[in-house]
Amino acid sequence: MRTETEVRRSRFIALVRRADSEDEARALVSEARSLYPDARHHCSAFVVDVPGASRVERSSDDGEPAGTAGMPMLEVLRGAGLTNVVAVVVRYFGGTKLGTGGLVRAYSEAVQGALAVTPRVRAETVGLWAVDVGHADAGHLEAELHVRGVEVVGVRYDADGVRFTLAAADGAELAGTVAALTRGAVAAVAAGETVVERPEDADP
Repeated sequence: MRTETEVRRSRFIALVRRADSEDEARALVSEARSLYPDARHHCSAFVVDVPGASRVERSSDDGEPAGTAGMPMLEVLRGAGLTNVVAVVVRYFGGTKLGTGGLVRAYSEAVQGALAVTPRVRAETVGLWAVDVGHADAGHLEAELHVRGVEVVGVRYDADGVRFTLAAADGAELAGTVAALTRGAVAAVAAGETVVERPEDADP
């Protein structure tokens, strides 16, 4: 997502993107430098969760006075409760110095403005359930599952029949739905967990 603001003739171009790794986060910084090579500053901040390791948080003032750009940007990301996100703010100097407080406000507000229009998702851990049916019943069951809003995350066909893999936060409710649709002939069997992403409004 890209937004632009102007503060006392300085242009602030904010770029916000999802980043699932430190390399992806740094890629946006490099992209911003390529897109705006004549800008004086390309300040950045990112928060990335690394599976099995500590969270990675980085920020850069890129030539602005220490603590006036990258860290305020990082604080905005933290305050929004976001992870796996990178923000880059490109500044074209307008000839008027903003002072320490003015820079902090300008960079913070640039990121806040970009976040306000950036689509977000939330991660949710849900149970996985396996349902095995014969070929003759598979089409009808799949259609009914979709009608009832059951999330089908996998379908496997083999010689013996069809296995549906379903995701649900409430296993008891899912088991009841499957039993009702198959008149008790088929049971949903627990098959582990997975993380799914749900869209949410950009505004916190």
